[in-house]
Amino acid sequence: MFDLLIQYEWMRNALYAGVIIGFISPLVGVYLVVRRLSLIADALAHVTLSGVAAGLLMQKEVAWFQGVNPLYTGMFFSLAGSMFVEKVRSLYRSYQELAIPILLSGGIGLGVVLISAADGFNVDIAGYLFGSILAVDEGELTLIAGIGILVVLFFLFFYKEMFALSFDEEHAVLTGISRKIINLLFMLVVALVIAASIRVVGILLVSALMTIPVAASLQFTNSFRQTLIWSVVFSQLAVFSGLFAAYYLDWASGGTIVLVSVAILLLILAVKRIVRIFRRNPVS
Repeated sequence: MFDLLIQYEWMRNALYAGVIIGFISPLVGVYLVVRRLSLIADALAHVTLSGVAAGLLMQKEVAWFQGVNPLYTGMFFSLAGSMFVEKVRSLYRSYQELAIPILLSGGIGLGVVLISAADGFNVDIAGYLFGSILAVDEGELTLIAGIGILVVLFFLFFYKEMFALSFDEEHAVLTGISRKIINLLFMLVVALVIAASIRVVGILLVSALMTIPVAASLQFTNSFRQTLIWSVVFSQLAVFSGLFAAYYLDWASGGTIVLVSVAILLLILAVKRIVRIFRRNPVS
């Protein structure tokens, strides 16, 4: 393992990117799960796909855009999508979940049109769809690191506000917390994390890394802080194990990382069930 890190720069870039994404994804995912908004990650991921497809199309059609990474256009679309979600949620206070199917279907439709305009699926699109962590370059690593810093700073400054809004939104508003501003900032953070994560696990799998480690930790933790910590631990374990398994077995890195996450969840569920059986039927 360490020989790979010493010998290959691309392996170091992949590991560093994986560590950052493995930290910020469940950090955001915990709040999404608690607030019943986990499906928004899928919706924003598909909007990001439209942005990536738009970037690839512009590379083909616009000469000066050829050196621009499609990840930036994907990020722009994701940020715009997050603002759209908040706008729709404010318009439909009693039916806030409407924002998800609207954004999801719109993102898929626009993405398909742009992909077809860019001559269909190719290696570049496949890398963004399913992840290509071993292809992360220095520029993308810098972008991922910058997003990671912004995400950590957001939760450091607004931890109390986010905690209050997540568990008792009405009481939080009565105490003077600006629900509209904090929710908008949070959605922008979610959009940034999704845009950064697509290089690691891909657009189609990005929500899995944000929610499955959280689902695993919820099975045995008793507090929000414990859930947060164990979600990050499981996410990092999935990234490390998945990355090196993908390298040695020649598997797709994104899919391998997600499969390890699912395996961790299933293992915890199995252990929990075994413990419950033994408690009901103790061995005499």
